Amino acid sequence: MPELPEMENYKNLLKEKIGNQVITEVQINREKSININPDLFKKTVQHQKIIDIKRRGKHLLFELQNEQTLLLHLMLGGWMFFGTESDKPDRTIQVRLSFGQNHLYFIGLRLGYLHLYNRTQTEEKLADLGPEPINSDFTLNEFLKRIGSKHGRLKTTMLDQSFIAGIGNCYSAEICYHAGIVPTKDIDDINEGARGKLYHSMQSVLQDGIKHGGYMDNPLFKGDALTGGFNDRCQVYDREGQPCNRCGATIVIEMISSRKTFYCPNCQK
Repeated sequence: MPELPEMENYKNLLKEKIGNQVITEVQINREKSININPDLFKKTVQHQKIIDIKRRGKHLLFELQNEQTLLLHLMLGGWMFFGTESDKPDRTIQVRLSFGQNHLYFIGLRLGYLHLYNRTQTEEKLADLGPEPINSDFTLNEFLKRIGSKHGRLKTTMLDQSFIAGIGNCYSAEICYHAGIVPTKDIDDINEGARGKLYHSMQSVLQDGIKHGGYMDNPLFKGDALTGGFNDRCQVYDREGQPCNRCGATIVIEMISSRKTFYCPNCQK
């Protein structure tokens, strides 16, 4: 599932491709991927200029000239591709937004969605999300304050979008590895020094993920050499049975709250 770095990467690249561009046509192939009548959706979105693209947690917000917002959540299996009809992947397309001869294809939106809201509705939909971990106003003190009110396993807390927005299965594992803390540990057993290290690891890993285009390797457009570049930089995620790059021990996998959790049992304490 795309997480904060993947969606930030999409945001940055799409701003270059479709920022201030007019949506010339809308194609809906799966009505369940949108939230209103398809004809009304098309009427409201078509011929509108995209004035900005923002990210909130794992969501993208396409802000239109008519003050409506397309709210995207790719969920599990969702991705996007931008290009011409001849360039597009041989996959089922749920929604297509056209920009002249180029199109933005929404693929794999079986669990994900592209919903249309006004600004007030958009704010309401995102109201339960926690702070953005890479924003400058999310300080160490703010993190310590928030985690100080939490209990239970660290992994479960990091996946809680009301605690911090945008972190999922991959980056929670990578952050815990970077900090040298086992994700199965109870928060009450993590001292303030280790909590501070966790905060700095979160900043480092997420920024590195953005810099290298995230871990999901479906290219956004033909010739895209950035997207998915973090996949080879993952230290523990999806590496069970392989040696730890830090100590040589074998990476293990464990289920926590029905989620696969990867860590090094030797150097994560």
